[in-house]
Amino acid sequence: MAKPHTPEIPYLTKIVTLPAAQATIRRLKADARRVVFTNGCFDLLHPGHTRYLSEARRLGGHLIVAVNSDHSVRALKGPTRPILPQDVRAELLAALASVDQVVIFDEPTPFQLIQALLPDILVKGGDWAENAIVGADLVKAAGGRVVRIPFQTGFSTTSLIEEILRRHIPQEK
Repeated sequence: MAKPHTPEIPYLTKIVTLPAAQATIRRLKADARRVVFTNGCFDLLHPGHTRYLSEARRLGGHLIVAVNSDHSVRALKGPTRPILPQDVRAELLAALASVDQVVIFDEPTPFQLIQALLPDILVKGGDWAENAIVGADLVKAAGGRVVRIPFQTGFSTTSLIEEILRRHIPQEK
């Protein structure tokens, strides 16, 4: 049986491999454009994520988002996560206007990616202490900077999951 025709989705070209991201960064840095990097699981994308990514993008000319693979998320958050598979999470991120490229990584932290890409600006949420931000030392040693964006209260994947369960699973009386 033939697959149904699906139109090309342009934003899917934003999902790239590490070598493709490195090539883009070389071109951007040659043009003196600032590269911003952030990472996360981004499971059940919500306004806290989109506001954070929008703020990160304002810091430079190109935002690369590294998204944890399914294996990496399970190692960090347990066997019931992620809710959405890595390809879906990457696609949702790529669809955002604030995001220029998405790279999926399988390691527990993005250290190797940061080391390979050496962005000008490394961004994490304000709930991270700067000395706990993976790769901060690499970026600063290369002349870059680390920016902590204030945490958006009222939004979390965990609270979304809890609310879905509360509303859709009958409670024992």
